[in-house]
Amino acid sequence: MQRVLTANQMREAEKAAEEQHGMPSGLLMENAGRALAEAARSVAGQGGRFTVLCGPGNNGGDGLVAARFLLEGGARVVVSLVGDTGKLTLEAKRNLQALEGFGESPRAFEALPEAGPGDVVVDALFGTGLKRAPEGLFADAIGTVARWRRAGAKVVAADVPSGLQSDTAEPFSPCVEADVTVAFGFVKPAHELEPGASLCGDVRRVDIGLGGESTRAVSGAELFRVEEKDAREALPKRRADSHKGTYGHVLVVAGSPGKTGAAAMVALSALRSGAGLVTVATRPEALPWVMAHSPEIMGIPLPGEGPLGKGDLEALKAALEGKDALVMGPGIPRGPETGALIGDLLASVEVPAVLDADALNAVAEDLKVLREAKGPVVLTPHPGEMARLWGRTTKDVQAHRVGVALNLATSLNCTVVLKGSRTLIAEAGGRVFINPTGNAGMATGGTGDVLSGVCGALLAQGIPLPKAAWTAVYAHGLAGDLMAQQRGLMGLIATDLLVGLGHVWTRWAR
Repeated sequence: MQRVLTANQMREAEKAAEEQHGMPSGLLMENAGRALAEAARSVAGQGGRFTVLCGPGNNGGDGLVAARFLLEGGARVVVSLVGDTGKLTLEAKRNLQALEGFGESPRAFEALPEAGPGDVVVDALFGTGLKRAPEGLFADAIGTVARWRRAGAKVVAADVPSGLQSDTAEPFSPCVEADVTVAFGFVKPAHELEPGASLCGDVRRVDIGLGGESTRAVSGAELFRVEEKDAREALPKRRADSHKGTYGHVLVVAGSPGKTGAAAMVALSALRSGAGLVTVATRPEALPWVMAHSPEIMGIPLPGEGPLGKGDLEALKAALEGKDALVMGPGIPRGPETGALIGDLLASVEVPAVLDADALNAVAEDLKVLREAKGPVVLTPHPGEMARLWGRTTKDVQAHRVGVALNLATSLNCTVVLKGSRTLIAEAGGRVFINPTGNAGMATGGTGDVLSGVCGALLAQGIPLPKAAWTAVYAHGLAGDLMAQQRGLMGLIATDLLVGLGHVWTRWAR
């Protein structure tokens, strides 16, 4: 796992590094500036010039250090200090003096030469602490950076592109769009969440001397970026003497006339993700259509007709006997009693449950039904479903993804998988996991059903939460990435992921 720090947590880590581990702030800046210079060199064209734009804060100090290292290497460098130079931090002043010792004095921003192909612009105007939209000369400078980039110059940002909010990944206007962003010490939410991640370009995390132990002093929510090694190692290799009973039995409550494909995709993805057995429980008129998708799918007819309600409780409890995980929601017929039914069912059984789609819409009417669940519960909403669960707008959800997911997880004592670009997995204990896999081709009907099946299969195999959830999300996204290489983004459909999952398990030797 890669730790992700907010702006305040980063300040706490730097303070701890200095006070507890003897790492002075000046040396942190020196290391950051050196890494920034190396990144700038890596994207420069032969004979290209480096334009370094510095603000008055420590981010500007990092830029001044970078300019000095570039000069030491014989590069052509021009530097500009934007804003009130009287507000330079102590470390920035010290590095300005060191730069001037090399014979380079900052120029007025308006007097800088134009940048174009082969040139590199180093953006060190603002750091992680930006709280409002850039104005005045700062806004003008950001606009000029955009013009230079359109002209062919490469842009390298120090820690975060100027104008981007580090904690929310939301850009102010104007905001720098970088080709490379050098993340100092630890990655930030802006590097991992959209739309910020797209504005950062190639994110390169560099060690500036903080050390992992400095994060022990930070407060607040714990954010982590899931890496492929984490997901792969979460899945144990299969023993030669295992059998179908070793890998669990998933009950899928899904489907209705016209929506039998949803139930089939959940069942098939669970089978393709290692579940030993999968049974679908649905209304009798839908069951044959579900089972026709594959001979491996078993079925149980739920007596009655119409929406699921309290009259289905005993049949569902009986269906769950001997099962190891429950997936409920995709395509179910929902009515006024469906939420209460789900609450009663979860309160009477201890198997881990994944709620998706119409199951989420049903419980959104009264979230109290989830608080009595005996077993662990995973909610897998997309932003629209999360808006209904949270009682806000989809726009609000997208603007506060981490906070919304964590709030719901802690308030309901469950695991929340907030789907979308950079899917989030929040656990009740206060940790949030950011998933880096997946692509825009997966924005098509049924991909969420596939994810529910993968998650249910891993829970049935005994993988605990939240590990089962973030492993399922990573594998699901990776399956989409691998299939997009064959189908393209526009041609990708949900059932392609069933093939992609096989590629993932082969890649991981599982």
